[in-house]
Amino acid sequence: MTPQEVKLWSRLKCLNRDGCHFRRQAPVDGYILDFADFGHRLIVEVDGSQHGEAAGQARDATRDRHFASAGFRILRFWNIDVDTNMDGVIDTILLALKEAPTRR
Repeated sequence: MTPQEVKLWSRLKCLNRDGCHFRRQAPVDGYILDFADFGHRLIVEVDGSQHGEAAGQARDATRDRHFASAGFRILRFWNIDVDTNMDGVIDTILLALKEAPTRR
């Protein structure tokens, strides 16, 4: 895990006590998801600069379409967001969890 993923994981683990169940580094369909709550059908990715390059954007778009077609919502955050605005990142995730239908 990257340093930013470690930081976010420390916060997501706390949400697991509140009815969520995030898994980290979850292998699904040939991809490794940074974080996923399968009950809420939510994927959270933390992206570095390579995701801003054309090749990275193309890979991400293909991957996002794959998971969106399976009923997942995908949230992507830049490393800098995790480093400088963790509360905003968590607030966005909490809002997405509220809006997501649960499948348990």
